[in-house]
Amino acid sequence: MSAREDIMNRITSALRDQPVTPVVPREYRRASDMTAAQRLEQLVDRLIDYKANVFLTPAADVAARLAELLAGSASIVVPHGLDQEWLVGLKDDAGTLSVHVDSPESRLTVTELDAVDAVVTAAATAVSETGTIMLDGSDDQGRRIISLVPDRHICILQAADIVEVLPEAIARLEATRPQTWISGPSATSDIELERVEGVHGPRTLDVIILT
Repeated sequence: MSAREDIMNRITSALRDQPVTPVVPREYRRASDMTAAQRLEQLVDRLIDYKANVFLTPAADVAARLAELLAGSASIVVPHGLDQEWLVGLKDDAGTLSVHVDSPESRLTVTELDAVDAVVTAAATAVSETGTIMLDGSDDQGRRIISLVPDRHICILQAADIVEVLPEAIARLEATRPQTWISGPSATSDIELERVEGVHGPRTLDVIILT
């Protein structure tokens, strides 16, 4: 008997009783009972608790808000599908800010991403109960790597895309798309509970919520 045959026989023997798969209870909440204003308030509370910087901004003022946040920065990276009107007026003290566009035809390397000051993306949805922002790789959010390598992430979220509970967010997402779930800046704690930020992603998270 070969090793393969022996392994397959053992698997067959282990599964011979063919136990019935139990029904998984799904009695958890699947829908929100909060108002839009309550969801926004809860999300802001969670994000601030996670040490993110939150800016409630009218949609018409997003370009000015970005210019304010990026004052003094030399370079940023954006996904190729980001709304270009958001980037109008970005300047530093010496002139025009250098904006690198990451696209399927022109993918930035890890070294190039590590050299920029910040990344600016949109978001797919956010869960107010957990303070989690979700990116799904859409054109205005880009590849997962562009939001993980730079030390600062500026994420622009539509208030209308905020839901209260996780099942609502899952229903909005395409399961086959690459996803990034963000709950505050990247952080971890060692055995002595000393918080260290920026280990697995951006050290600074700025969230612009369009109201």
